Amino acid sequence: MKIQRVLFITLLVVSLMFQSCVEDNNLSTGTLTVKLTDAPFPHQMIAEANVIISKIEARKTNEMEGESPFMILSELETSVNLITLTNGITETLVNIEVPVGSYDLIRLYIKEASVVLTDGRIFDLKVPSGSQTGIKVFVKPEIIVVGGLSEDLLLDFDVSKSFVPQGNMNSVSGITGFHFKPVIKAVNLSSTGTLLGKVSDTISNPLNGAQISVYAADTLNTTTFTDSLGNYAVLGLLSGAYQIEAETEGYISQEEFIEIVKGNNTILNFELVPNDN
Repeated sequence: MKIQRVLFITLLVVSLMFQSCVEDNNLSTGTLTVKLTDAPFPHQMIAEANVIISKIEARKTNEMEGESPFMILSELETSVNLITLTNGITETLVNIEVPVGSYDLIRLYIKEASVVLTDGRIFDLKVPSGSQTGIKVFVKPEIIVVGGLSEDLLLDFDVSKSFVPQGNMNSVSGITGFHFKPVIKAVNLSSTGTLLGKVSDTISNPLNGAQISVYAADTLNTTTFTDSLGNYAVLGLLSGAYQIEAETEGYISQEEFIEIVKGNNTILNFELVPNDN
C-alpha cells in the first residue's frame, strides 16, 4: 500500500512538471503574421508591377550580447503583382511562431522587379543593393509578440514612389523605362484602424478613380483611389484626427475631418458635386 502511494505521488509530480514545461513552452512563443499591401496610384498605364521576394528577416530588440538580433521568417520565393493589392486587399507573406518580445525592423530581400505596361511592353528593372543586404523597414511603434497570441504586421509598398517612370507620362507610348526605388512602410495592425467608404456623384453614381488623400496635422499621410464601384479603403492608420480629401476631374473636391480609433473601421462616404466651370 505504501509503495502504491509513493508511486502515485511520483507520477503526480512528473505529470505536473511535464504540464509546467508545456505551458512554459507555449508562453515562450507567439504568432507573427506579415502581410503586404500597395499604397496605390492611377494604374491606367500600368498592368502589372511585380516583385519577387526571396527572404524576410525580423530584428528582435534587447537580444543578449553575442547573439544575432535577426531571425529568418521566410526564405520562400514569393512573386507578387502589387497592382492587385489595393483597397484593403493584402497578401500574407509569412505566418510563423516567433520568440516573445519586441521587433523593430523587417529586412525584405527583393530578387527581381518588373513592370508590364497596358500596351504589352515589359521592363525588367535593376534592383538596388536590397537584393543582397535587404531593404530595411523600421517598425514604429515596435510590434510586441506576446506568448500564445498573434500579431499582424502590414508592409505598405508605395508603388507610385517605388516605380519611377521615365519619359513622357502623358501617354503609354511615351514611357521609356522605370527606376526601381523601393519605398515601404511598416504598420502594426493591432494598434491601428481602417478608413473605408464610397465616392459617388449627387445622384448616387459611383465615381471610379477618385483620389482619396489622408492628411495628419497638415502632412500628407497616404493616398488611395476608388475602384469601379466607387469604393476605397485605407489600412493601418494610427489613432487620431485626420483630414480626408476626395477629388476627381470634373467635380468639386470635398474635405471632411474624422477620428480614427484603433481596432475599428471608420466609414466615410463622399457625394461630389459636378464642376460646371
